[in-house]
Amino acid sequence: MKFPAEPFKIKVVEPIKQTTREQRDNIIREAGFNIFNIPSKYIFVDLLTDSGTSAMSDNQWAGLMMGDESYAGSRNYYHFEETIRDITGYQYIIPTHQGRVAEDLLFSTIKRPGMVIPNNTHFDTTRANVVSNQGKALDLVIDEGMDPVNEHPFKGNMDPEKLNQAIAAFGRDKIPLVMITVTNNSGGGQPVSMQNIREIHDICNQYDIPFFLDAARYAENCYFIKVREPGYENKTIKEIAQEMFRLTDGCTMSAKKDGLVNIGGFLGTNDADLARRMGNMLILVEGFLTYGGLAGRDLEAVARGLEEALDWDYLHYRISQVRYLGELLMDAGVPIVKPVGGHAVYINAKEFLPHIPQSQFPGQALVVALYREAGIRAVEIGSLM
Repeated sequence: MKFPAEPFKIKVVEPIKQTTREQRDNIIREAGFNIFNIPSKYIFVDLLTDSGTSAMSDNQWAGLMMGDESYAGSRNYYHFEETIRDITGYQYIIPTHQGRVAEDLLFSTIKRPGMVIPNNTHFDTTRANVVSNQGKALDLVIDEGMDPVNEHPFKGNMDPEKLNQAIAAFGRDKIPLVMITVTNNSGGGQPVSMQNIREIHDICNQYDIPFFLDAARYAENCYFIKVREPGYENKTIKEIAQEMFRLTDGCTMSAKKDGLVNIGGFLGTNDADLARRMGNMLILVEGFLTYGGLAGRDLEAVARGLEEALDWDYLHYRISQVRYLGELLMDAGVPIVKPVGGHAVYINAKEFLPHIPQSQFPGQALVVALYREAGIRAVEIGSLM
């Protein structure tokens, strides 16, 4: 067996509809060749994203029945807060309905003229929120992270020398924070090592610059640290997560990934003044401090999901399954980003379709062809996105 057996029982199934190639050809044309415009009922295998698509556990569903929908002081918020504090160590926890709102709250609160935000590679919504707040999103991933076939075990690492050069070039006052995305989604789902996080922490500490994580796939990143980084093989995923977060000053998170829920997110920080200012904005755009745009039952599902995502058996099964798909594609001669990422396989469309110039978006052409031929919805991340 190429990957472990499922460490769970499947209790509920949902029927899906198959369509003909002729039907799909008409559907994709009516959608303007935009895969996002296709109704889900016409999708056979949906690989658009893993964000918010997880099936929740029986424990999470049970938690929904314990939802306290009080406007202020919901008991589910305090469980949510306690769980996140235990994992991250952050003092101030601000709930949001998803990660991009956490990003907007953060960057709109810290924005200043000429703001520069270094990251390994900004995720698309992170980049958009930096830019929409008059900032410059600066990608400083290591050179190996830009080479699709390089087998570096931590291709998501930020280059410390590039960060030092950026601070020298732009000045410390132009950089309100440094961020690292774990795992590095836009770079192929590649992990960041604990050593690299510690190196970036030390640089930020030297210049008194706050250091934040985009922690959407924190558990996935900790899995790779455990299996690839010497000295961590005997630590639990939770112990690794606690060490990782405690090297930082705060984080944003879409809980729709490693929170295993369909909606939810949060901001965490140890800065009381920053938390106060973001909390004031939260009340304007999301809701009161103890619900942040979420129902009490959603807060409970997030609290339980964050703990469940730390389970070794679950992580090993899921990430091994993704690796198996990557191996099947490589065996078939399909060029992919190596090594296989944690939550997705990234096909190198430029190499796979060399007859299509990059100016004509070979990745998007492949996405359209996958849907037309097989009813599979994938997504282009590159020239178009």
